[in-house]
Amino acid sequence: MSSFSGLTNEDFDLFKIDGLEQRMEALIRTVRPKLELLGNHFAPSLTALTGQEMFPHVAKHARRTKNPPKDTWVAFANNSRGYKMLPHFQIGLWESHLFIWFAVIYECPRKEEIGKNFIESLDEIQSMIPADFVWSLDHTKPETISHQHLNSEQLLTMFERLIKVKKAEILCGYQIPRSNAVQMSPEAMLKQFQFVFEKLTPLYNMTSI
Repeated sequence: MSSFSGLTNEDFDLFKIDGLEQRMEALIRTVRPKLELLGNHFAPSLTALTGQEMFPHVAKHARRTKNPPKDTWVAFANNSRGYKMLPHFQIGLWESHLFIWFAVIYECPRKEEIGKNFIESLDEIQSMIPADFVWSLDHTKPETISHQHLNSEQLLTMFERLIKVKKAEILCGYQIPRSNAVQMSPEAMLKQFQFVFEKLTPLYNMTSI
């Protein structure tokens, strides 16, 4: 996929642009074509990893009427019509960093069942997720919790929250600081994305038991 050119400071700087229309115009011009390329590249790869046909969904931010987006992404799910109601994968960026996620967000109706599956596999999850991966409890905020700083009890609390709290979410993945991302070659970046997806696939598979 030689046409993916990597990410530049311009791509990250678009989140500094004031105004919904102006920021969306820059996003559509600079980042969206790259997300579409990544979507087309990784959909077959994730299909092979998960054994389910995966479809790319580039964020359109169509419902926004006032506030410009603070991040943007391409998501992958085993449904061609949407992804928010399903466990899914994402590649995206905030102004400060790049992210690669496995995500179960609040629209997913199977959160309770998924939370129980995660609790049953707690020890396996604790040991299989790399130390430098991170967790998030809210996809709309950039803050994360480092896996290496989580003990089993803290992880259990996060999974229990998925069962008990209606708006609960859970995301696991990897972040690349902007300063590193802009220096990575396209090849290195694609290789890193693939590595992260391979590490997250067992987590995804636990959601479809």
